[in-house]
Amino acid sequence: MESGPLFSPLTLPCGAILKNRIAKSAMSENMSTSDHRADSKMEALYRTWAEGGAGLLITGNIMIDGTALGEPRNVVIERGRDHSYLSRWARSGTHDGTHLWAQLNHPGKQSPKFLSPAPIAPSAIELQAPLNRYFNRPRALDEIEIRALIDRFGYAAGVVKEAGFTGVQIHGAHGYLVSQFLSPRHNQRTDTWGGSLENRMRFAVEVYRSIRAAVGPAFPVGIKLNSADFQRGGFTPEESMEVVRHLAAQGMDLIEISGGTYESPEMTGVTRQNTKSRHQASTSAREAYFQEYSQEVRKTLASSSTSTCALMLTGGFRSREGMNAALSSGACDVIGLARSLALDPQFPRRLLADSSARSEVRPLTTGLKSLDRLIPLEITWYTQQLHRMGKGRAPDPKQSVLGSLAGTLLSMGIQGLKRVRA
Repeated sequence: MESGPLFSPLTLPCGAILKNRIAKSAMSENMSTSDHRADSKMEALYRTWAEGGAGLLITGNIMIDGTALGEPRNVVIERGRDHSYLSRWARSGTHDGTHLWAQLNHPGKQSPKFLSPAPIAPSAIELQAPLNRYFNRPRALDEIEIRALIDRFGYAAGVVKEAGFTGVQIHGAHGYLVSQFLSPRHNQRTDTWGGSLENRMRFAVEVYRSIRAAVGPAFPVGIKLNSADFQRGGFTPEESMEVVRHLAAQGMDLIEISGGTYESPEMTGVTRQNTKSRHQASTSAREAYFQEYSQEVRKTLASSSTSTCALMLTGGFRSREGMNAALSSGACDVIGLARSLALDPQFPRRLLADSSARSEVRPLTTGLKSLDRLIPLEITWYTQQLHRMGKGRAPDPKQSVLGSLAGTLLSMGIQGLKRVRA
């Protein structure tokens, strides 16, 4: 069946092969056990996605430090813990030749007050208002702590490889710790970890090296990276391009392009102040939020004879036509889908079988503009769909938005509505 490049295999620089170009981008499941392990619900969720036909599944946030959580129910990997459950999770998510990669993360200062009384960050700079009401001012890391965090990333990568995961992704976007180091707005250090771009990217580079040393040359390692922070004085597209070039030269297998932070959430397609899309009509026509930037990245990498790094573009894709167009243009090698697969885990198979198949993702509203601005609907409603699949139920595209808020309140309390992670 003719389906364009979307269903052609992709060989990564390390030699691993993705069976097609569709990837489930990370969505924080927020459904671990109380002691931060994955149980049968996570296994059921990823088995459902693996059976849906995507070539690559990337987990939501797996934290490398139990004292630094982004959400109350993050999975945690660190020394001294029992990780036997990971093997069952890995088996469920690698059905039918599907790749399952663990997304490794540290939130830095983006850990809510009720979880982190004293968060850490490159510099002691708080998040801007109104987020400073929900996140404490961080303490600046010292050299020993930075080295210990780098080691934690490597350790976690080794653990998931042994458990049967087929790759790892560093979360270097959306304002989490790696992203904080990259940003001159949030990293104002004067030592070898701050100042110049070379210094600010040092943490990301050392995390990659620690992971590569733990997993070897034939195991896929990727990173999710901001195209920009979309903040004055923040990480710029030009700086991002240089980081991409440097990481690709180091041997990174796959770079996922995204953008934004908690303070400027471009990755959701909406602003805090206005629920309408920030992206222009031309973006809607080509579907992808960050395609223009990705095309420039492709040109940069093409000029380097030492890099064959693959690019993954996530955000806004709804149709096979739009996905194939992005792949054919050379803007990316892999299409990242998130909300589309939260609504329809069989969407990859529908794309293969039906050229007119489209995602059912739609704008969400409670019907009350003031409530829409207050509550992160794009998080709470879609998280409820993941929880349905974890319980063996199908997603419900018609689920009441207000009903999903009530479900979040019942399971997480009022603190569950204060999360704006991705």
